[in-house]
Amino acid sequence: MTAKIRKISLENTGYPKILREIPDPPQDLYCRGDLSLFNDFCFGVVGTRKLTAYGKEAAQSIVCRLVQAKFTIVSGLAIGIDAAAHEATLRNNGRTIAVLGTGVDDKSIFPNTNLGLAKRILDSGGLIISEYKPGTQGYKSNFPQRNRIISGLSKGVLIIEADEKSGSLITARLAGEQGRDVFAVPGSIFSSKSAGPHILIKKGAKMVTTAEDILEEYGDNLRLFEKPKPVISTEDKLEKSILDILDKGFAFIDDIVRASNFDTSKVLSKLSILEIKGVIKNIGNGKYKKV
Repeated sequence: MTAKIRKISLENTGYPKILREIPDPPQDLYCRGDLSLFNDFCFGVVGTRKLTAYGKEAAQSIVCRLVQAKFTIVSGLAIGIDAAAHEATLRNNGRTIAVLGTGVDDKSIFPNTNLGLAKRILDSGGLIISEYKPGTQGYKSNFPQRNRIISGLSKGVLIIEADEKSGSLITARLAGEQGRDVFAVPGSIFSSKSAGPHILIKKGAKMVTTAEDILEEYGDNLRLFEKPKPVISTEDKLEKSILDILDKGFAFIDDIVRASNFDTSKVLSKLSILEIKGVIKNIGNGKYKKV
């Protein structure tokens, strides 16, 4: 992964406003990826590392609908529900933020088995962040601490499968203390993975059986985060050609030049214009995708 690591301090204008609101915001954030995601309608999805088939299906179904509603999904890159939430977001061409309890450099990302997932998050225009300096390893105490960032960045947090003493319940507690909305997916009374969500529901968390249970809580507020649709010329042959190429997925500049049959200078100029319009995005290394 080649995304540059950028440090944002609490005093910087680029520091996420919503995170400033929590009682103990991190002094520094180390970030890789698209910082504009801090301005999105962010929503946390967390849960057990030892997910069941039910938990995985619930995560995939709910996240898919939230992505369609333009939610940016925040989670912790852990194995289990976290990874399932990130994966479902990527599969549906959504935007996602991974909050780590380690450094954000390649060698520190934990668990190492999710390094490939981290790369795909960055390649898709996502964001990976941590309050820990590059080189910081996965100390056990770091992970409960990072949970306040997951909830702090989010308008609300959904818990999908968690044992009675799961770290996900720490995230839910912190969300409540931060004034965030708390949601939980119920499960079988015979499964230990349902104990955590059932405790939260008894304490007042909103029960979620479909994504609509979450969406109805926000209603018109979501429109504040909708971006105006850019005007696209249907008469500009190069513009149309580029968009047709990117309709099929990511593409490098050389591929676009070849497929469009236009001069490189004209393609580069048009790519810049389309990016300014917010229609496409340069996701690094000369690779573009449609927004």
